Amino acid sequence: METLKNFSIMFLGLFLLISSTLLSLTSGEIQRHQFVIQATPVKRLCNTHNRITVNGMFPGPTLEVRNGDSLEVKVVNKARYNVTIHWHGVRQMRTGWADGPEFVTQCPIRPGGSYTYRFTIQGQEGTLWWHAHSSWLRATVYGALIIRPRLGESYPFPKPNLETPIVLGEWWDANPIDVVREATRTGAAPNVSDAYTINAQPGDLYKCSSKDTRIIPIDAGETNLLRVINAALNQPLFFAVANHTLTVVGADATYIKPFTTSVLMLGAGQTTDVLIKADQRPARYYMAARAYQSAQNVPFDNTTTTAILEYKSSKKGNAPKPIMPFLPAYNDTNTVTAFSRSFRSPRKVQVPTEIDESLFFTVGLGLNNCPPNFRRSRCQGPNGTRLAASMNNVSFMLPRSISLLQAHQQGIPGVFTTDFPGTPPVKFDYTGNVSRTLFQPSTGTKLYKLKFGSRVQVVLQGTSIIAPENHPIHLHGYDFYIIAEGFGNFNPKRDTSKFNLVDPPLRNTVAVPANGWAVIRFVADNPGVWLMHCHLDVHITWGLAMAFLVENGVGELQSLPAPPSDLPLC
Repeated sequence: METLKNFSIMFLGLFLLISSTLLSLTSGEIQRHQFVIQATPVKRLCNTHNRITVNGMFPGPTLEVRNGDSLEVKVVNKARYNVTIHWHGVRQMRTGWADGPEFVTQCPIRPGGSYTYRFTIQGQEGTLWWHAHSSWLRATVYGALIIRPRLGESYPFPKPNLETPIVLGEWWDANPIDVVREATRTGAAPNVSDAYTINAQPGDLYKCSSKDTRIIPIDAGETNLLRVINAALNQPLFFAVANHTLTVVGADATYIKPFTTSVLMLGAGQTTDVLIKADQRPARYYMAARAYQSAQNVPFDNTTTTAILEYKSSKKGNAPKPIMPFLPAYNDTNTVTAFSRSFRSPRKVQVPTEIDESLFFTVGLGLNNCPPNFRRSRCQGPNGTRLAASMNNVSFMLPRSISLLQAHQQGIPGVFTTDFPGTPPVKFDYTGNVSRTLFQPSTGTKLYKLKFGSRVQVVLQGTSIIAPENHPIHLHGYDFYIIAEGFGNFNPKRDTSKFNLVDPPLRNTVAVPANGWAVIRFVADNPGVWLMHCHLDVHITWGLAMAFLVENGVGELQSLPAPPSDLPLC
């Protein structure tokens, strides 16, 4: 009897040990960080400016987590501007209060205030990023968010020797907040940037930058996982490494069926994970990025940023100038199209096939006529107008006294309506010669209501109003499958045959082709208010946005929880 009792105790102890081990492998850690938003002297292009940074760092801290980990990030605002932080691409399941867009899910953190963002990474692996979501603060307030597999799990590709975030950015030799404020005052396009950056440095093709050009060291034979992020405010970017092939293995924190390429194109907000092998002769090779400019006759920053991939065994001292990669022409849409159509999920996926909500959204620019009593200085857009942008001819306006999510959760009337049109109010030749009578959008704070669990398809149709352009459309709180894209006007009778319902890529930002369209699908399984917008900040400033209101489902696990006690007040 005693032997049986001892065996039972031993068995129970073994069971508890195995259970605790399994639990440690499946449940994540809680990581706690503090972000202090503050002005910091930053010198670029020969000049020193006070720039808004996080913890005095530019770019800001890289956060490294595992799938299943939770984050608690206390943001303390010691700057002179209101600020929020958005965790770009994080699914935020039932944690909409932590999503971050100003006046959408929260009121801004005012100078002297603080707020703690709390959320869990669920089912995502790869590269995301975080950035300010207030005005143009994200010009310098951004950083990488790296999500590795759970403990005991591995990448679905050979483990690389190195991992390096490559964050592409944009630099103004002026205060970006002043740039956007002046453009908003006049109704004109803002000044374009003065440089692009790689990990916050312009590179040695710019003045006063050679000593600070980023060096990425590598040994011959090693493989480096480059986690490339386009954090630029207003520009899709090409990226390449001289003499090296890139193997794409992930995008927007999901794995991709691997394919090789010599050049990447990232829309603003997108991330791409690539493997690069040091299989060339030991030397120094430029990494370079420059604009993909799809809009014609529109000013843009046509400079090139560089970093250097340096073999450790290469000659030091008077080393020859690094080799420059081939980069496509600024308007090379054919290369962009071929690249974007190479993305596939690594296996068959569960794409919604039965659709509850079939939506059609036009996306593009517009013009607002100025009232007769406006001074000329307030209307410096084309022909004395003010530039605008819209979805389905609605130019989105944010509230200023409370956030949309608070108004929804508290049932406060008069803040928004739920009559955002599911189809364009007027049908026309979207990519042809558009009548000037269709240039002027209406304004409003209109949301589109979705029932919990709805299976949603959205056709995103670009327009040629003013200038057709590649629009990176980002949806908060969700990933979606990109099941098709094309040029011209979407035709359901013809184009549904192009739908990939087997292995489409899962993304959080889709680059809608210039003068073209893209079709996405997702299931509305995350209650809350979720912004959908163009990730070119000048376009969201002009109103190229809308928001989905996803209703609660059944029970606590399908419902939005109450707001946290430290949610900022307006």
